[in-house]
Amino acid sequence: MDDVRLSPRERRILAEIEEQLGRDEPLARRLGTTRSGLRLPDPPAPGTYRLRPALALAALGAATLALLVLAVTTEAPALIWAFAAAWVLTLVVLLRLVVRWSRRRAGDPRTPG
Repeated sequence: MDDVRLSPRERRILAEIEEQLGRDEPLARRLGTTRSGLRLPDPPAPGTYRLRPALALAALGAATLALLVLAVTTEAPALIWAFAAAWVLTLVVLLRLVVRWSRRRAGDPRTPG
């Protein structure tokens, strides 16, 4: 946020809220116990962020193809439904990759990488 200024009334209200929260011991105790176990994951290596969805897409594609072959040969309803679910998931991952690629080509600053 760039130079957000609060009015005197807003500052007074914020100070009152902070004071009330400071007096709430159960909340402070819960926040204290929550923070001790909280640890953020390490950031991924520079090239792996872009590689993970592509690898997931390749694995999903292979699984979808295997399910398609099994579903056609056995005509089992469970395999047909498993193929349909895998196919939809594969298309969703593919669509996300295409959207990210097109944003990166357009120079969108929201896209990591």
